[in-house]
Amino acid sequence: MNTSGKPPARRKRMPRAERERQMIEVAESVFAERGYAAASMDEIAERVGVSKPMLYEYFQSKEGLLLACIQAARAELREATEKSVLGTTTAEDALRQGLLAFFTFARDRRQAWSLLRHEMSLIGTSAAEELEATRRQQTDLIAHLMSSYLNVSDLALTQAMAEFVVGGCERLAIWCEQNEEITPIAATDYAMNLLWGGLRHLSQH
Repeated sequence: MNTSGKPPARRKRMPRAERERQMIEVAESVFAERGYAAASMDEIAERVGVSKPMLYEYFQSKEGLLLACIQAARAELREATEKSVLGTTTAEDALRQGLLAFFTFARDRRQAWSLLRHEMSLIGTSAAEELEATRRQQTDLIAHLMSSYLNVSDLALTQAMAEFVVGGCERLAIWCEQNEEITPIAATDYAMNLLWGGLRHLSQH
């Protein structure tokens, strides 16, 4: 009972952006643990500590929440990749640092990476389009990087090389998940040994 004569203190409301970020973080964990089909909005709401209607108020549907998770993971991966190549001066160093950023993301942000690679379970949903947009983002970043450093006038060749790098590194990252002893640095070394031999002769530096 309040005997002080003062009105009870009101609990401070969490800013919308912060609450949304919290919901996405929790949902990312649940989707990674359960898979999209088995994940429930009830469990996500309970873990966040909000009502299920509030989840729907923010994201409209379970698929909308999944899309938000994928978009957040894609933004984080893009930021990590772009930061990694700042200050690099050679094609070899830029490629190495970009690959290391990717493999580090896959290892350190396993739940986010899990969402980005499980497209087979999401075929037929708009989430599949978001996953392809993530792949396109990374391909475009690599193509831009290659065109900046490599002496390649054929745009189709540049795009083909970028597609090859992204596809190969996705499979290598999955293999690393299955072999815990393979560190991001080791994965980067493997990728560079395979890729740089073919790209070295195109380098401008």
